[in-house]
Amino acid sequence: MKIQMLEQLSSRLQQIAKFIKGEGKITEKNMNETLHQIKIALLEADVNYKIVKNFIERVKQKALNQEIIESITPGQQVIKIVKDELTELLGSKSCSLNYSNQIPSIYLLVGLQGSGKTTTCGKLAKWFLKRNKKPLLASLDLKRPAAQQQLKKIANLTGINFYPVDTDKNLKTIIENLINYAKSNYFDPVIIDTAGRLHIDKELMEELFLVKELLKPTETIYVGDALTGQDAVRSAQVFEEKVGIDSIILTKLDGDARGGAALSIVSVTGKPIKFIGVGEKFEQLEVFHPERLASRILGFGDVVTLVEKAMEKIEIEKAEELAKKMKKQDFTLEDFRKQLVQLRKLGSLSSLIKFFPSIGPFKNLEKINVDDKKIIHYEAIINSMTMKERENPKIINGKRRLRIAKGSGRSVQEVNQLLKQYFQMKKMLKTKDFKKMLDLMSKM
Repeated sequence: MKIQMLEQLSSRLQQIAKFIKGEGKITEKNMNETLHQIKIALLEADVNYKIVKNFIERVKQKALNQEIIESITPGQQVIKIVKDELTELLGSKSCSLNYSNQIPSIYLLVGLQGSGKTTTCGKLAKWFLKRNKKPLLASLDLKRPAAQQQLKKIANLTGINFYPVDTDKNLKTIIENLINYAKSNYFDPVIIDTAGRLHIDKELMEELFLVKELLKPTETIYVGDALTGQDAVRSAQVFEEKVGIDSIILTKLDGDARGGAALSIVSVTGKPIKFIGVGEKFEQLEVFHPERLASRILGFGDVVTLVEKAMEKIEIEKAEELAKKMKKQDFTLEDFRKQLVQLRKLGSLSSLIKFFPSIGPFKNLEKINVDDKKIIHYEAIINSMTMKERENPKIINGKRRLRIAKGSGRSVQEVNQLLKQYFQMKKMLKTKDFKKMLDLMSKM
């Protein structure tokens, strides 16, 4: 799956960055042109007009008042100011969830129907489970019987405990029973799903306000669909005014090419984004880091997040062994197979490329057209080879290729493609850019 996270905005801002960095001197003319282009890019990304106006004004003031640093060009200084202001717009710094002094901590998720609220309950519970917590899921959407079944299904899929609400009892009794059950069974935290509508109405707001008053949650989290842009922002604002929210989870950010919600919602509500949904799987909920996203938008990549993913998924000793072999150019097809297995643990390769900077030794990575299915096919082909063939691919003649193709269920042409790419990779290991990339990864 191709990750489109803020792709449209990112592409525009990276073009603007190249223009201003290419200018040897910052003049009033090229500065105004740069700011005008940034303004258009943000407006096209569906960012709130007032926020764009203030953003441009702050960048202009800082650019005009900046002290010239000899080690970087004026254009680079302007880009740094834009990055800092984007980071500020996104919330400045990463914010942790609040925890209660007494167990259980209670997280009340609110939002409109279709925002991914119920699925996010499962994702958040899974996030806690990975951190050795004992989460409990419950739904206080009492008017829609299917809501209980939907959350129960998610609980079963994620291996999370589910509390079945007795809808015949009144809300106060239901909440008291739920909290007592959680305490007596040492569940912590309790994650609560709530009712939603396709649009905001008075009845929904009153219902959610009552739930919050009785439940007294540790944190009330607004769940917004990033794809709806300013609609998600306006809804968040109403939820803050009518119910009161403490933080935000933005879902479907992986499919949001524009970025209007992400770049507007913090300024409008005054509340931090704490998590982002970046896929359909229950593991695809990430802690939100404003500076990292600002870096990705401007093409500087987000290798820190990639390394964190690797630390969670990849067997470090095997990865270090592979890196040493690649440095020595002693890289066999068996090593290549092991590398494919490790990389697939991180997700699709097309999505991983987005974490690398579009500059320096990584500048041509995005041009690579990665077919993730082909990676699986390649793994099957290598699995059909003998260990002797994997260690010394030069012995693979026509007869062997035919046998390997039949054994893997792939065509001889695909076997030839794999071998061709392997030998090209061996050549690439000798290039300066690849050595630089390996050195950089080693330092991390």
